[in-house]
Amino acid sequence: MPQVLPDFSNSVKLKYVKLGYRYLVNHILCLLLIPIMVAILVELLRLGPDEILSLWNSLHFDLVQILCSSFVIIFVSTVYFMSKPRTIYLVDYTCYKPPVTCRVPFSTFMEHSRLNLKNNPKSVEFQMRILERSGLGEETCLPPACHYIPPTPTMEASRGEAELVIFSAMDSLFNKTGLKPKDIDILIVNCSLFSPTPSLSAMVINKYKLRSNIKSFNLSGMGCSAGLISIDLARDILQVHPNSNAVVVSTEIITPNYYQGNERAMLLPNCLFRMGGAAILLSNRRSESWRAKYRLVHVVRTHKGADDKAFRCVFEEEDKEGKVGISLSKDLMSIAGEALKSNITTIGPLVLPASEQLLFLVTLIGRKIFNPKWKPYIPDFKEAFEHFCIHAGGRAVIDELQKNLQLSAEHVEASRMTLHRYGNTSSSSLWYELSYIEAKGRMKKGDRVWQIAFGSGFKCNSAVWKCNKSIKTPTDGPWIDCIDRYPVHIPEIVKL
Repeated sequence: MPQVLPDFSNSVKLKYVKLGYRYLVNHILCLLLIPIMVAILVELLRLGPDEILSLWNSLHFDLVQILCSSFVIIFVSTVYFMSKPRTIYLVDYTCYKPPVTCRVPFSTFMEHSRLNLKNNPKSVEFQMRILERSGLGEETCLPPACHYIPPTPTMEASRGEAELVIFSAMDSLFNKTGLKPKDIDILIVNCSLFSPTPSLSAMVINKYKLRSNIKSFNLSGMGCSAGLISIDLARDILQVHPNSNAVVVSTEIITPNYYQGNERAMLLPNCLFRMGGAAILLSNRRSESWRAKYRLVHVVRTHKGADDKAFRCVFEEEDKEGKVGISLSKDLMSIAGEALKSNITTIGPLVLPASEQLLFLVTLIGRKIFNPKWKPYIPDFKEAFEHFCIHAGGRAVIDELQKNLQLSAEHVEASRMTLHRYGNTSSSSLWYELSYIEAKGRMKKGDRVWQIAFGSGFKCNSAVWKCNKSIKTPTDGPWIDCIDRYPVHIPEIVKL
């Protein structure tokens, strides 16, 4: 009988070899400096105090050399501190929690679909199949206008939803942080598909009577990754305006964009997108460092818009009947994968430890020189981050990233549970996920968080945060009344 070889991939000894390798490479400088310091100490002990004193007295210091050296040290230190980027703090944030009256259980959604699409039973059946596999739960919410039969996507109803979501999030932020409207120096509002005149940022300024010299921005048409684009914009502005506070509002207004046609590619967003929003307070004031939850470390943006397929994979257009909707391409997941690869290529060297970068480099050189069929090495991003907030765009998005990044079920738990409880809330979903991690009491001082979002265009954006302090389990927020029920088991198919 042939001898069965042990499974080396699961060997305990191999595990310790990996740990030893990582420790050796990541601490190589310390390991090299220790013997040098020991050698110097041994030499000093060998010389004795008399010889050390005579050696010191033999040194001759010239006054001009001392002054020049001091000037160089002061000049270099000044240039370093003047050119050093300002630290950007995330003081706190809030997420909008829709009222119970806006909830859309599966039965309600399907009943409305049958009544709205009574002349096209195939479209109803398609929506049912999507909903069964979506990963959404029974408590997701749609705005009041979408509860009518047929829906009433008027400008008045759209503004009503915007006011409800944005003002509720802003009021919660003011109460939570003690921030006063007059203390806001920068305001950024992002909403991809609803861009009225006056803008949503002007609406906020009017509601809270903000200062006349406020720097306000309104971003539209930038998809589900617009929240991180807003964070990047706020960071850049805070770098040139010292002692300032910036408020970022991320939302998506569903009312005017609820598709009422029969095109399957346009019916898909109806099954996934739900109402939600978040308000985030950023600051570069040092006085805020003691209470700030997080510090912004990196923002990396990738745009694939130069490619025609990527540009059109999420596209707003009219169907054959002239009804406007968002068309999602079948190539969406492959395009998202390519965008993620480009983003990882940029963010990897910034966050990965030396051990992972060395393995990646060795594999890359081996594939180029020796054998192109070598399996490419996928860096272990779990060595760089403790928490992952993956945009809850849909079950397929989360599955694909979990597979590509080799993440555990716990790493993607926040994303899956956010999708289940709140649905795809577009750019604000990342903040519901971060709130979930905090509500579970998992966020500790020094923990690193990776937020990953995808958006039309096609874009993949990342933000890296570092936790400033261990965060206590919050007594408010979007998860306060249901966190004890989560995580829940989400079946592959929910039969309706």
